[in-house]
Amino acid sequence: DVQLVESGGGSVQAGGSLTLSCAVSNYNFRRYRMGWLRQAPSTERAGVAAIDNEGRTRYADSVKDRFTITLDSAQNTLYLQMWALKPEDTAIYFCASAPTSVWPPFDQSQFLYWGQGTQVTVS
Repeated sequence: DVQLVESGGGSVQAGGSLTLSCAVSNYNFRRYRMGWLRQAPSTERAGVAAIDNEGRTRYADSVKDRFTITLDSAQNTLYLQMWALKPEDTAIYFCASAPTSVWPPFDQSQFLYWGQGTQVTVS
């Protein structure tokens, strides 16, 4: 089975930065597209950024120009670099994979495999 493990979450002050990582195993990147989603308390999980194996990316309007998604196929790792963090970015962040038939994968129903999530708190 595909396994995704996030790391890199934590607590930062507004204006700070964090980089999340997602280590992927048992996975063929050419068969899927990858994304980051987040879930704040009392809200649904929502897409933040997505990337395909050719490097094409898509971002939610709320994070455009502040977040960058990258994929290191050699290291089987997905990243989310976050700058200029705001309190409203506070959420649990999940990495997930979606089939190549979906672009961009932003709705949680489009994803097949999920990581366990990592907490990001901005104060």
